[in-house]
This record gives sequence, C-alpha cells and structure tokens, in this order.
Amino acid sequence: MDIFQHFRKEEWNFVEKVLDDKAYVETRYAPKLTDFLDPREQQIIQTIIGQKDDISVCFFGGSESSERKRALFYPEYLQPEKEEFDIVLFEIKYPHKFTTLEHRSVLGSLLGTGLIREKFGDILMANKTVQFFVTEDVAHFVQVNVTSIGKTNVTLEQRAYTEAVTPVETWKDTFCTVSSLRLDVVLSEIYRVSRQKVLPYIKNGYVKVNHKVIDKPSFSCEEGDIFSMRGQGRSQLVAIEGKTRKDKYKVRCSILK
Repeated sequence: MDIFQHFRKEEWNFVEKVLDDKAYVETRYAPKLTDFLDPREQQIIQTIIGQKDDISVCFFGGSESSERKRALFYPEYLQPEKEEFDIVLFEIKYPHKFTTLEHRSVLGSLLGTGLIREKFGDILMANKTVQFFVTEDVAHFVQVNVTSIGKTNVTLEQRAYTEAVTPVETWKDTFCTVSSLRLDVVLSEIYRVSRQKVLPYIKNGYVKVNHKVIDKPSFSCEEGDIFSMRGQGRSQLVAIEGKTRKDKYKVRCSILK
C-alpha cells in the first residue's frame, strides 16, 4: 500500500523525511531527534510509526502543555528522558512597566536572526512574563543576537523547564453543519461570516492551516486541522461526526476565545 495516499500532496516532503528518520533508527539502532513540529506534523508521525513497529516515538516541547514539540525516534530498548530533547527555555527581560511585547513581534525578532521557525517552540505569554523554547544547538546564537524586539531593548535569560509559565487559553466547542470540507466553507461556518468575506483573507495569504499559509479556497480540510484567520483568532476542526440526511457534514469545532 502506498503510504503517501493517506496524506495531502503538500505533506509528501515531510512524510519522506519521517520515513528517512525512521529508517535511520532502524539501520543504526540509534535515536533521531527532530526540530520543533506543529500538531499536524506530530499527527503524521504518529500515523506513520504506528503501534507495532520496533521503532517508537515520543514528543516533548519543554512543558506538558506545549503545542509545538520535538519528536524523538528511538529503538525499543531506550527509555528517553526530557533532557534528551535538547530544549532551552529563555525568558525575555524587558522594561515591562513601560512597554508590552506582542507574540507577533517576538516571533518576528526570532526569525529575524535568519533561523527557521522549526528551531523555535512555543512562545509563552502570561501577564508581563514572556518566554520561548528553542533547540539547544542554536540557543547561544539566539541569546547573543536577539537584543531587541521592535524598538525595545531586551536580554535573554535561561530558565529551567519548571519555571515555564502557563498561558491562559479558553477554547469553546461548537457544532455545525457544512456543505463541503472546502476551506472557505469551513471557515465561513466557524467564524460566522459569509464566504464572500472569507475569500479575500484566503487569497491574500491571511489564513493559515496547521501554521502554514494556504491561499486556495478549495483546500480540503481534515480532522485535527488548526486554523488562524487574521483578526478572527484561532480555531480547530476537532471531529467530523458523519452526515445529515441532506448529505451535509456534521462537524465539531473549537474556537479560541
């Protein structure tokens, strides 16, 4: 059976990398660590590895509530510890009495170092505390080169995992029916706006699915997909729960309030 048929075409390159990492562990009988992965990529790995292989995989992103995580492929004889994920937690020190840091600005400054998004895990914001996770191999480079965020001078101080703050997020479940699983149809129903208003967002690159820009309204959504639409917040297609008598899809979604 062709494993690629189970995934979207735009995911095939990632599937190939997962298969390569799996083969590496099988042939060398040694662990293999990935960079940070979004939830969809984690789901793909779990699907490929399965439950009966001699190769296992576990995930860790720096805290138990992390969304972005590194995956560790390992032979069955190993018992991985958190330290093996090579993750560093930095806290951003800045004059919080006089300024506020935004998630978008923090991410922009991190990527402004020239590093790819996969080198960074979650950005944590709670009250005035701002932290982020980064892979250990680039941690020193990031600490030296990130000295400002926007016009604000900052310094980075390393913290222990146990000092990670917990962002307060409230998700609200909602149930609805959609005529198809096209991106424009699903977003229209989730955010309660017309398809005509959704289309410009998609075509202008203001919509992300699983943290990647998708500019095709006909993009087919699947269970577990996470959406963000500029100005509308984040949501998720939690489950597809069958069809109605009129052949519409019954779906359960969740919206970040």
